[in-house]
Amino acid sequence: MKKDEEQSHLALYRKYRPAHWDEVLGQEHIVAVLQGALDNGKTSHAYLFCGSRGTGKTTVARIFARELGVSSNDIYEIDAASNRGIDDVRELREAVNILPLESQYKVYIVDEVHMLTKEAFNALLKTLEEPPRHVIFILATTELEKLPETIVSRCQTFTFKKPSHEILKKLVLDTAKKEGFELSASSADLLALLGDGSFRDTHGILQKVLSASSEKKISEEEIEKIVGAPSARLTNDLISSIAEKNAEKGLSSIRVAAEYNVDMNVFAKLILRKLRAVLLLRYAPAMREEMKSDFSEEDFAFLNECAVSAKAVNSATLSEFLGAYQKIDHSYIPQIPLELALIKITSNEQPATNN
Repeated sequence: MKKDEEQSHLALYRKYRPAHWDEVLGQEHIVAVLQGALDNGKTSHAYLFCGSRGTGKTTVARIFARELGVSSNDIYEIDAASNRGIDDVRELREAVNILPLESQYKVYIVDEVHMLTKEAFNALLKTLEEPPRHVIFILATTELEKLPETIVSRCQTFTFKKPSHEILKKLVLDTAKKEGFELSASSADLLALLGDGSFRDTHGILQKVLSASSEKKISEEEIEKIVGAPSARLTNDLISSIAEKNAEKGLSSIRVAAEYNVDMNVFAKLILRKLRAVLLLRYAPAMREEMKSDFSEEDFAFLNECAVSAKAVNSATLSEFLGAYQKIDHSYIPQIPLELALIKITSNEQPATNN
């Protein structure tokens, strides 16, 4: 298979994985420190990268190793989820004593390090305390709280932030363009929302959309169908029902979403997004122009009208639906929290009190 063909079959997150510092998005605070350490020749023997999935921990580890002048033959990536026992760590302890093949250093990138057993952590501790001069460890985890303090204290720790919504939105638009597709800004906004703060997940959702479409210019309606998001009309009808204090209309929107197997978490996110937009348009009109690109022309007109006339859409409404969103995963019937929030808002129900 030729190189161009291999590239075309790569997952987007691998195809567009940053290879240089200036391509790393949203982690400037970490890049600056690591670059400074490299420039000043003051690298540590052990680093700990923590943060949620898909934020670039392994990518930054690889770039750091390459910038240190380490060849691919001297970079070792270990998945602690699959190599978590004391015997695996003992093998690692023996391997680190072997000199590098081609470089000044050997770099060990240990992913999901929190998965190691207690015995494995104890075996690793001595190596982290006194590693050979030619070895650098980069530990990565999504669950810092599961690491023993003895391990954390022996590493320079860096916390990776979730990329902002705007960064993910730009990522969607830029990647789609590179792949020869055209999306609207509001469609990119939806995909960024579904990406939920993960570069990898955002690329994965975009790939699903690009793979499923036969057109180079993909409509918002087609994207909604592909990703299983509710139509704009359903979310708008629910918001209208709040403005009109019409519970039946809103409950009907939720029922239709459930019948179409819409993910209630996604439905709730889109409702929250629009409720927030109404409040921002009402209380921060200076943001009006920059918010236009986040929605279709029809949606923006609807939200702007709500900001002016729908006084029932207020901070209490947003707070109620935010609470409902947080309860969805724990509900036997996923739509119940949304239904209860809607009924409470439209009927002016007060919380029950204990006498």
